[in-house]
Amino acid sequence: MWQEILVGVIVALAALHACTKYLPAAWRQRIVFFLTQRGLNQDRLAKIFKTQSSCGDGCGSCGSCESDAPVQPPEDGRKVIKIHKK
Repeated sequence: MWQEILVGVIVALAALHACTKYLPAAWRQRIVFFLTQRGLNQDRLAKIFKTQSSCGDGCGSCGSCESDAPVQPPEDGRKVIKIHKK
């Protein structure tokens, strides 16, 4: 009996990990909203499901996305490859 419970817990944790890593951000935000409405802590769920804003998600909080400032070459003589938006 306890073996089935342990396997069920492991499968549930694996499914939670897959949801936090591979689901689209909109789906993860809906899950956090749904669970928050059921009384769970929103901040903790946002950390688990990785829905808090960061530089990589296009939130615009760091200001690097629209920066067109010229790139300074490194001091060690390496070349800088510029990538232009189309």
